[in-house]
Amino acid sequence: MIKTVIFDMDGVIVDTEPVHHYAYHQHFKHLNIDVTKEMYASFTGNSTKNVYQKLKEAFEILEEVEDLVQKKRSLFNDAFDDKEDLDLLPGVRELIVNLYDNGIQLILASSASKVTIERVFNRFKLHQYFTHIVSGEDFPKSKPHPAIFEHAASLSVAPKEECVVIEDSTNGIKAAKAAGIYCIGYLSENSHLQELAEADMVVNHFAELNAEKISKLQ
Repeated sequence: MIKTVIFDMDGVIVDTEPVHHYAYHQHFKHLNIDVTKEMYASFTGNSTKNVYQKLKEAFEILEEVEDLVQKKRSLFNDAFDDKEDLDLLPGVRELIVNLYDNGIQLILASSASKVTIERVFNRFKLHQYFTHIVSGEDFPKSKPHPAIFEHAASLSVAPKEECVVIEDSTNGIKAAKAAGIYCIGYLSENSHLQELAEADMVVNHFAELNAEKISKLQ
């Protein structure tokens, strides 16, 4: 029986991708680099630090990775605060509350920085539902490396065989499976460039899930 659900954040709980896209591409213009759609899509699930490590190598950027990261985060934070229509993805609050009310432990495991996670959780008042928050900035390697999900599972009240990950990206699903955890792929309108075939099941809307269904997965 499933006792813990591990949520990704970007693209699963909240759609911050348009804000990230804006911030990254404003920075790309400043750096005068041409990042293709395919290259940008390959970064999904990576921490900002890992993205700039890859960009620094690909484009021989002279600036230090940490400086690049801080500039992008500054652009993101300004855009995040200005975006009044930013909201949780359809049905996800209802699912979170349903799982919580039925005694299922919730853990967040996101590649986002702690600052970004705090902004989202404070804006949408999500702290009360989650026992732990795990940020990708604490790990040297990003998804598809399984470290973040292995750590999240270690915080569970149950063994990883009784955990489920909800992910929307190819890298995230690969990371969950590499960690040996059952994975639900969420096919959103923004994940059309992502390959979800490795997920154990795929849903198009969170209304397809509830505590009773999830607890019986194995």
